[in-house]
Amino acid sequence: MTPELTQKLTAAVDRMPAFPRSVQQILELTRDVNCSPKDLVRVIDHDPVVMVKILRVVNSAYYSLPKQITSINHAVVYMGFNSLKNLALSIAAIGMLPKEGVPGFDAHQYLLHSLTTANIAKMLAPRVGNVDANDCFIAGLLHDFGKVVFAQFMPQEFKQALMMADWGEVSLYQTLREVIGTDHAVVGGMLVEKWRFPAPLVETIRHQHVDDLLDTEMIACVFTANQISKKLGFGAAGNPCVEALPPFIAQRVGGDLDEVIASLGDLDRMYEEAMVFANA
Repeated sequence: MTPELTQKLTAAVDRMPAFPRSVQQILELTRDVNCSPKDLVRVIDHDPVVMVKILRVVNSAYYSLPKQITSINHAVVYMGFNSLKNLALSIAAIGMLPKEGVPGFDAHQYLLHSLTTANIAKMLAPRVGNVDANDCFIAGLLHDFGKVVFAQFMPQEFKQALMMADWGEVSLYQTLREVIGTDHAVVGGMLVEKWRFPAPLVETIRHQHVDDLLDTEMIACVFTANQISKKLGFGAAGNPCVEALPPFIAQRVGGDLDEVIASLGDLDRMYEEAMVFANA
């Protein structure tokens, strides 16, 4: 990257909203093995925006509960600790999406793609081993967030790259490099670094593409989940190209893309839940 481009992107990243303090606290809490549901409830109760949205989701038709839930205390009982944490994260991500639409970039479809990638990455974590499933969820949820920076602060260039990817049936990260001089992975890495996420998560987002892949457990989960989400049409984030799994990733996840998809079984329920979370 040229010094001018670095400066421009740094300024754009600095203008992105801070990750909500309550969600940062939730993440810190859930990394603590001694954390109890009470601690989680206390944090959410102090953030009325997150609290209202969680209650809206838990009372949706999807969960079909026998009575209305009116407190986070009850919500954690019905949803479970991890689901509640992941919903809070999803709500934070929704709050950062551009309010004004960018032609060719559907924020709702983008969110669906991110949520399904997050969930599939979490499902893959146990088979890969030596990686935290919840960290895989977070990395999957935020893997494309650099696109949000481009959509907000470089909309014309982003639109051009989207159109080129669509016409040429090439990966969006390649057309972004051509049009802007760098891709969303680099900018996404800058953003999650600003948000003070752990180094492995920053590196996963920064080095997620085929020509830049690091051989780590988290990257194996997120890269595979991203391709599965694209292949099955779970949302869309502007990149129509499904890439084959490199041999070192296929070895970690237990087969090629079709074999991994077959081994995961029916993903309809997961997709339905992602749709509910996307409307939080």
